[in-house]
Amino acid sequence: MTRLLIKNISLVTPDNVQENYGILVQDERIESVFPMAHVPDGKMDREIDGHGAFACAGLIDVHIHGFGGYGPENNTVKDLLAMSEMLARYGVTSFCPTLYCAQPEKLCQQLSRLVAALGHEKGAQILGFHLEGPFISPQKPGAMKPQDIASPDVKTMEKLYEAAQGHMTQMTLAPERENIAPVVEFCLKHHILPQAGHTNATYEEFCHGVEIGVRHATHAFNAMSALNQRAPGAAGAVLMNPEVSCEIIGDGVHVHPALISFLRTVKKPEQIVLITDALTPTEQAQGPFIANGDEVVFEGGVWRRKTDRVITGSALTLSQGIKNLVTWGYPLPQAVRCANANPAHLLQLKNRGQLAPGFQADITLLKSDFTPYATFIRGQQIF
Repeated sequence: MTRLLIKNISLVTPDNVQENYGILVQDERIESVFPMAHVPDGKMDREIDGHGAFACAGLIDVHIHGFGGYGPENNTVKDLLAMSEMLARYGVTSFCPTLYCAQPEKLCQQLSRLVAALGHEKGAQILGFHLEGPFISPQKPGAMKPQDIASPDVKTMEKLYEAAQGHMTQMTLAPERENIAPVVEFCLKHHILPQAGHTNATYEEFCHGVEIGVRHATHAFNAMSALNQRAPGAAGAVLMNPEVSCEIIGDGVHVHPALISFLRTVKKPEQIVLITDALTPTEQAQGPFIANGDEVVFEGGVWRRKTDRVITGSALTLSQGIKNLVTWGYPLPQAVRCANANPAHLLQLKNRGQLAPGFQADITLLKSDFTPYATFIRGQQIF
């Protein structure tokens, strides 16, 4: 049994910030949280001085394609594990590697190979795979390749699930596609979160999707039918339907900061999930920079395809995203919960997302400028 004391921190909970606090970690769990005037008795095996840093539950990225030059698209266990280590240096304690839309046979091959990485991480833990397709709308491919979009088919879904050995957390799909209902039913039965994304759904079609169980949206406002005064579209449904939660890319380019700020006025605090949607070359030191098989360039704060300058994804980190939310009017506790408590709630992770006794000791310390100060995963300091 080992005891770790993290002292002199500013504790960020989902509701407030409490200064001059400490956390006692015993083995892999949080034992207690307390004001520094009431440090528990007993010998500590190690003490860490936070020097006033913000301490929050470990950051969770549920939509990320790659990082530091590593990602699932490289199709090796070694790359996925390297991505895990890199993310821990940026305060991320768990993540969902997100696979691009691809033909089902290719996706099965990828999943069969990559699933071997789970359980061998030295950094951020892999929660399971997020499949961004292939059952998306041909009218809203975004940066996906149109030839990789497939027709919804529950037998295909079964093969994907089998290839991942059950380690699938989310499936981005278009709720308006024909025969999508059996796929959604399969997802719900197997604890896979069906998300509406890359969708050209009408408002009515999106609401029908909600009725059959699609109650979360992939990167809200991006790659979905827009809000119009006579046709509210998918974007309007996300804003107006109280049952719908959503991801948001918090870089200020994919979605205008004013709209991100407005989102918190119409959604419950637990319904907004900050994601990066970061591409493989994010924080990569040298080029060439490749994402989804295309060379990309960093321009205007995002990655763009070199050939046509189409936005292909972000170069965001979660800690920078938190800083952005605060800049755009989110109280610090709410900004932080968008990156830890909310994704934990979304994926029904009952032992993560809070700094409270009994929870897994995934802890991120952030400096006053929101750059990472230290990362602890299951009580072990990784960075």
